[in-house]
Amino acid sequence: MVLAAIPRAYARGYYLSPLRGYKNCATSRNASEEPRTVSFTGASGFNDLRWCVNGPSETDNSVAEKRSGLARYDDVGDDYLQKRKLRKSAGWILLWALGVGAVISGDFAGWQTGLIHGGFWGLAIGTVLMAVMYVCMVFSIAELSAALPHAGGFFSFTRNAFGPTGGFICGLTDTIEYVITPAVIVFFIGGYMQELIPGVPPFVWWIAYYVVFVGINIRGVELTLKIGLVVTLIAACILIVFYVAAVVSGAFDFDLLFNVPADEGHSADGLPKGWWGVFAALPFAMWFYLAIEQLPLAAEESHDAARDMPKALIWGIVTLLLLSLLTLVLNSGVGGGAVAIGSSDAPLSDGFQAVFGKGMASWLLTLFALTGLVASFHTIVYAYGRVLFALSRAGYIPRWISLTNSQHTPYVALILGAAIGLLCTVVISVTGEGVVGAALLNMAVFGAVISYTMVMASFIKLRIVRPDLPRPYRSPLGIPGAVVGALLSLVALFATFSVEDYRPAVWGVAIFLVIGILYFVLYSRHHLVAQAPEEENALIERAEDELAHQ
Repeated sequence: MVLAAIPRAYARGYYLSPLRGYKNCATSRNASEEPRTVSFTGASGFNDLRWCVNGPSETDNSVAEKRSGLARYDDVGDDYLQKRKLRKSAGWILLWALGVGAVISGDFAGWQTGLIHGGFWGLAIGTVLMAVMYVCMVFSIAELSAALPHAGGFFSFTRNAFGPTGGFICGLTDTIEYVITPAVIVFFIGGYMQELIPGVPPFVWWIAYYVVFVGINIRGVELTLKIGLVVTLIAACILIVFYVAAVVSGAFDFDLLFNVPADEGHSADGLPKGWWGVFAALPFAMWFYLAIEQLPLAAEESHDAARDMPKALIWGIVTLLLLSLLTLVLNSGVGGGAVAIGSSDAPLSDGFQAVFGKGMASWLLTLFALTGLVASFHTIVYAYGRVLFALSRAGYIPRWISLTNSQHTPYVALILGAAIGLLCTVVISVTGEGVVGAALLNMAVFGAVISYTMVMASFIKLRIVRPDLPRPYRSPLGIPGAVVGALLSLVALFATFSVEDYRPAVWGVAIFLVIGILYFVLYSRHHLVAQAPEEENALIERAEDELAHQ
């Protein structure tokens, strides 16, 4: 069994091996010594759980009837993890492309609605605040991903810090973010396709893009990552072409940044909607960076997660900071200016038309501009597949979702996430009365910022209570950086309720979160899988801690 070989425990003089039921043994590594039993109870949350030191025993190694706090563990067969294996395929460059590709669509669409709610300066201030939040978070998760390199990402980090309940809540909010975000992106893809081929209903494009890119993800992770690298590089090149053309052509006009009508008592060239506008613009400012945090989900598919993951995360956020600054300024200052760009479903397409006119050149560049949306759509489909896979493999959601195919990709999770995302897009488009993209965006942000708060709290707790946890990379911002990031994420959480038109969609996500927690409390907490890497790591660390205090 996986639990019968834990190098950390062995190095400390113990060899931990769980045995059936409540009848586990504990013996020293010295075979001449008599066996001794060590029971773990009390503060750790273990009840009637015993471990074997210097196992394995000939007794059947299993984890039936085990408990950890609220959680209980089912026994699973030896082939359970064999049917749920991932393949190592990524170095740091492919990981960089995965992270940047997941976010780069934010420069193509989504951010612009913040101009309507806050004006240029309102969105600019919001963008700086959210940039600080993401920098703090990136350094924190760079440390955590090197220390706990599991496919669960945030779920794994919070599981280790706050137990099964904390892990599940964070994993569920991650799922909300990653399932809804492709729905946002595919909506904007429909907007771009309407510019290119008018007359085709948007839902046709939504279905087509889901079918194609879920299919690519099912085909295999190597193909997924290589395609992600190509489309990310193309998308970055398209943005650079626009930046240069906007300046060189003279289409950019600084005054166009300030044509959003001001509310009474405010000025158009300052904060036209006041400080409330800054607050309302925060979710849209996040769209420049949202999903960079998906990178730790690829830890089990990285060749060397401890080395490659921090490097990819840090270079990824540096790339995104630069792109967000240029997009915000240059795209807002062309054509009809901030007021027109803020109302567009395809702001970069409008930008190209402002620079090149409505001709073949702008049509072709708009076509190429789709690569930015495709890059993010493609890579976040990967992300929701992995977080659903990790939650399912550990038993938090139905286990059949984590089955993998011959290419070692979680095909059931990929298909299920697509179906849910597509359903959300259709429902909001029918009931949203013209606010589809913005409503979906706020839904995704609501899930995201809850997970951000939890993961930075996990960073703080693990720094304090587990100082001996091997950390191949350490955040230079430390605990103060995590505190700042957590506080800003809480502000962004409340900002998702700031615009009345979007509140029903956000409340819908909140209700879904409550239903998910009830499912965990009433059912899944009784059927977790200790052999899952995230569970195994947390259980062994707690067992070692109890041994150290015997």
